[in-house]
Amino acid sequence: MTTVLKSTETTFDVNKDYHSSANTDALCVHHLDIALNVDFVAQQLSGTVTLFFNRKLAQSVLIIDGRDLLIDMVTDLNGQPLTYECEDVNPILGQRWLIDVGLLITQVVVHYHTSPKAQGLQWLNAEQTLGKQLPYLFSQSQPINARSWLPLQDSPKARVTFNATVKVPLGLRAVMSANNNPVMPEDGIFTFSMDKPIPTHLLAIAVGDLAFKATGLRSGIYTEPGMLEAAANEFEDTESMIQVAESLLGPYAWGRYDMIVLPPSFPFGGMENPMLAFMTPTLIAGDKSLVSTVAHELAHSWTGNLVSNATWRDLWLNEGFTTYFTNRIVEAVYGTEQAQLEWVIEFGRLQEEIQSMPLVDQTLPANVQYRDPNLAFNRFTYDKASMFVHELESRLGRAAFDAFLLQYVNHFAFSAITTETFVDYAKQTILVDHDDKLSVDELNEWVYGQGLPAWFEEPTSTSFDKVDFAIAQFISGTAASDLCVTQWRVHHWQYFLSKLPLMVSQAMLLDLDEVFKFTGHHNAEIACDWYRVAIRNLFDPVLPALTEYLCQIGRGKFVRPLFIELQIAGYHQELNDIYARARLGYHPSLQVQLDTLLQVEPSHEKT
Repeated sequence: MTTVLKSTETTFDVNKDYHSSANTDALCVHHLDIALNVDFVAQQLSGTVTLFFNRKLAQSVLIIDGRDLLIDMVTDLNGQPLTYECEDVNPILGQRWLIDVGLLITQVVVHYHTSPKAQGLQWLNAEQTLGKQLPYLFSQSQPINARSWLPLQDSPKARVTFNATVKVPLGLRAVMSANNNPVMPEDGIFTFSMDKPIPTHLLAIAVGDLAFKATGLRSGIYTEPGMLEAAANEFEDTESMIQVAESLLGPYAWGRYDMIVLPPSFPFGGMENPMLAFMTPTLIAGDKSLVSTVAHELAHSWTGNLVSNATWRDLWLNEGFTTYFTNRIVEAVYGTEQAQLEWVIEFGRLQEEIQSMPLVDQTLPANVQYRDPNLAFNRFTYDKASMFVHELESRLGRAAFDAFLLQYVNHFAFSAITTETFVDYAKQTILVDHDDKLSVDELNEWVYGQGLPAWFEEPTSTSFDKVDFAIAQFISGTAASDLCVTQWRVHHWQYFLSKLPLMVSQAMLLDLDEVFKFTGHHNAEIACDWYRVAIRNLFDPVLPALTEYLCQIGRGKFVRPLFIELQIAGYHQELNDIYARARLGYHPSLQVQLDTLLQVEPSHEKT
């Protein structure tokens, strides 16, 4: 009997992954052999996946996840057909496939092909790429989209190794979250191996006109040829970041740390796929001002890829520690001032979300057991969790906290843990070794309490004093051209825009724009912050540039808040027109989220 999850339910098992139907506690897949053909005309992957599983209990049915997958046949290793059936679960989780494996089989071969509407894949035609000559494909598996392009047990608890063979049209390069050979094969067949167990949401593939340039002995950039030099220059400090990270959390375990800069429709700033982090081109600002995202994805190599969340409720264990760890890397590579600036900006983002997020959702564990796991990706998961880790450092002292962090990562390496596992571990370590610095009640308040603890002191930076002074001057009538903004960094400008009054006159907005050229700004972060201010104040001159921005950038961090601002401000016709034009350029997973958020019918889209 298929169970439909209900958001009204309140009881749950903290050890259960509510976003997977797989029976990992009985039959757990541990390795994949993947053989795929990439068909750009049909917009589908086709081939086989051999699932190798361990038997923990004497069960005769292997349950795997799928969403819009088309399974043609399931066999044993000798090619003998096995009985299987498909059951619909719900639109979020997709389907579950039940395969009769008896009591002896430990490998099955699934013959399948994907649907063109697979949420985990985006197919771009040549015109949608930078080079405009060849098509492009890339995946986004997190949180539960791997099941839309691979039949598998799609749960962070089911860590897998894999081998893969991928055939692509000649002239294109395939890369995966595994070892990648920069040498192009003549036959279009690429082979990959990942010999360390990874969570399934870190399975990744990209195919396109990709060139490679090294940025260090163990790092490099893949991207379209026209973007290669700019990307390599922007990310040239990667090796320094790796060395800093190793000094804090021990040796880098994955061999190489390569990155691929994807087309603008990639929905995230970055994705920590091991050995091949996915990056948005919006990071290429020309001045390294946004490379903290590189540090963030690198930091995930320890907190997220080595030590992983067991369920999507526990995502804060990945993102909170990683956001903190990012700040430490930035401090070591770019200096204390920039680290402080980014920490204050981070807190500002959290404060903004506190105003709009229901109180029940303001805990570190994300209450998404009966909801879409994409809802776990909010500022509490990242920034409240980061504030918690910063406070641990402050309470214990940096040296003692660094020792704990190293011990924690080594203790749980290559495993997935729950919130309760971490709390128990903290009680056995921090609360024993430093019982005079942190109490169990304070620990529980941070983890399970709503909002921020009453005692928490927000981060500050004297570097923002000059910005506060400029804002006060501007509000009191000083012309924008008379403001002293020399040596301001990107973070100063972000702070300036975030601290402007909610209501700003048209004349003042025009003055700011004429002097500082915010509309159409080359820095995507500054442009987004400016457009939000402009939309709130019905500053219509930005609408043409805003339209182009939303049609050229598919990063959810920018796209979602801008559409929400348009909706709140009453720009309903403009919103519909822009979304109809931009939607086809967005990643399928972002399309689904925006269709729901904006209550737009997908069938109304324009080509």
